[in-house]
Amino acid sequence: MNILKEVRRELKANVEEKYKIGNQRYFKEKIFCYGVRTPVVRKIAGRYFKQIKRLDKKQIFTLCERLLKNKYNEEATVAIQWASKLLKQFEKDDFKLFEGWMEVYIDNWAKDDDFCLHVIHPIMDKYPELVGKVKLWSHSENMWLRRASAVSFITTVGNFYAIKHNLKDIFEIAETLLRDEEDLVQKGYGWMLKAASVHNPKQVFDFVMKHKAVMPRTALRYSIEKMPASLRKQAMRQKTN
Repeated sequence: MNILKEVRRELKANVEEKYKIGNQRYFKEKIFCYGVRTPVVRKIAGRYFKQIKRLDKKQIFTLCERLLKNKYNEEATVAIQWASKLLKQFEKDDFKLFEGWMEVYIDNWAKDDDFCLHVIHPIMDKYPELVGKVKLWSHSENMWLRRASAVSFITTVGNFYAIKHNLKDIFEIAETLLRDEEDLVQKGYGWMLKAASVHNPKQVFDFVMKHKAVMPRTALRYSIEKMPASLRKQAMRQKTN
């Protein structure tokens, strides 16, 4: 059986045309999608992973890359879910492969966030020495790598939050991206700061107040979202840009 052919057949069998049409409005760039809701895609991914889980890691990664090459959001979701299930087998050198996937196949915010949360964050958490490599992405000409440099510090364990010991790195990335012209990058580092504020509200508030004169309104609003109303009002006061 051709496993990828079967996955694609089942995705096509679960298309919702109305959902497909409406999905494009969430993206500035043209996307490729079948029109299958994400929970359904994840169920399909989980079911077919049972058929490949005995393959070696390299074989599974090859299947993942073939899915990513096809550009469809749903196929990327399957690929990312399959890759994430190999966390226990992740080795530090796998980062090079993942970084290559980021550079070549990640072309919208949905793929970017999914990949960062479920692949990049876990390998970075497993091998903290990779943090420096992720931070370098903040200087990339590729906007998806710049967004990824921030989103990769967010974890999906429980509520979204950022690990305490990465606070220094988080602030360094936010400073690098501070005046980024891409609103999706602004939202990315704003989300990172918001996640960091869960356990470090004062430090994040102080950072925001220090930089709010030059911080784009989009990033500012994202970063203070979880703060008390009084602090949000203080941060937004006289903010016009």
